[in-house]
Amino acid sequence: MTNISEYIESGILEMYVLGLTTQQQTDEINELVKTYPEINTEIDFITNALLVYSSNLSLGANVTLKAMVLATIDYTERLKNGEKQTFPPLLSELSTIKDYDKWLQREDMLTPDTNNEIFAKIIGYTPQCNSAIVWIPDATPPEIHTKEFEKFLILEGTCDIYIGDIKHSLIQGNFLQIPLHVVHYVKVTSAAPCKVILQRVAA
Repeated sequence: MTNISEYIESGILEMYVLGLTTQQQTDEINELVKTYPEINTEIDFITNALLVYSSNLSLGANVTLKAMVLATIDYTERLKNGEKQTFPPLLSELSTIKDYDKWLQREDMLTPDTNNEIFAKIIGYTPQCNSAIVWIPDATPPEIHTKEFEKFLILEGTCDIYIGDIKHSLIQGNFLQIPLHVVHYVKVTSAAPCKVILQRVAA
């Protein structure tokens, strides 16, 4: 191991804390911790950050954050139970709904009873890209991304996505990418929840 800083910044420790590393990667990290205390310090920091997020959920924290934390827990359990990791294609202007049929046709990816809350199911994860199917019943709170691009492909329903002062009205099959450092939020315009492929891609 020649560059511990690069190793720490690679994202593998976040995967380790979430239980997403392979057995080989887990064993490697467990060995590195014995030699490099800064790795153990980073693991503690990541763990504490996740605990803060979890504790905030009971205090009415950001509903999008809640959905993604619960989706991460669900995804971790699915992998532990034998589900194989998959890698959905990156969203772009050329993406179609059919590109994601492999995931959309799964029985465990059908429309949930959301109880009027945002609901998400992760379908692929790497340190560079998190892919999920998300159901938005009403709206998302305003947010800003500084380190990742957020991309949407509308699967069902319709919505308006506001980026700064500009409204983008989207229907089934539409794609939209959110720029960095701009406030944005989603307002559903259909009677049924708006179902989307959501990707967050490292900038």
